[in-house]
Amino acid sequence: MRFDWLLRESGNIANLFWWHVGLSVIPVIAALILSLPLGWLAHKSGLFKSAILGVAGLLYTIPSLALFVLLPLVLHTKILDPLNVVVALTVYSLALLVRTVSDGLGAVPPDTLQAATAMGYRSFQRFFMVELPIAVPVIAAGLRVALVSNVSIVSVAALIGTPQLGLLFTQGLQLRFVTPLIAGIVLCLLLAVVLDGLVILLNRWLTPWRPRKV
Repeated sequence: MRFDWLLRESGNIANLFWWHVGLSVIPVIAALILSLPLGWLAHKSGLFKSAILGVAGLLYTIPSLALFVLLPLVLHTKILDPLNVVVALTVYSLALLVRTVSDGLGAVPPDTLQAATAMGYRSFQRFFMVELPIAVPVIAAGLRVALVSNVSIVSVAALIGTPQLGLLFTQGLQLRFVTPLIAGIVLCLLLAVVLDGLVILLNRWLTPWRPRKV
């Protein structure tokens, strides 16, 4: 382990780290926004629920490297454009979150929905003021999986030259130098733990009525 190399390259490593943060988080935010109406549709569609969730599941099976290479042809972007990674990871995150949102809405007790309707809540109001808040814990669990998965998958984009911590892995392999490999692994683990913790805190903040473990 060469600490002098870490100190000398600290600026570059910090830049790669923040790129990694953005490429991990932005797709999850975009996917969450898209998954709310799609998850609601899957929850309400009955016969088409299996089809919607099935398509979402198939999207997650697409190899990430193949998608990174294919998207520039579809989006008419350059191979090194970070937009390719954002779109690819949005697809993966969406595949996870559509099912999560559907399951979360399905976990709302029927008695609660009937009570909300009896109190005069319209469909739109009931979704945002009753169903969605109750579904938050389930959705938060899906967000945790999506974020941690993205932190890992982003690293694959190093093979096409996108700036993020994965470049430390390729650099270490090419130079047969273990320090950047260790630095990349530690920073990815640290980022995953921090993002996971932030979602847990957000979940607790959004669900103050839930009992807390002592």
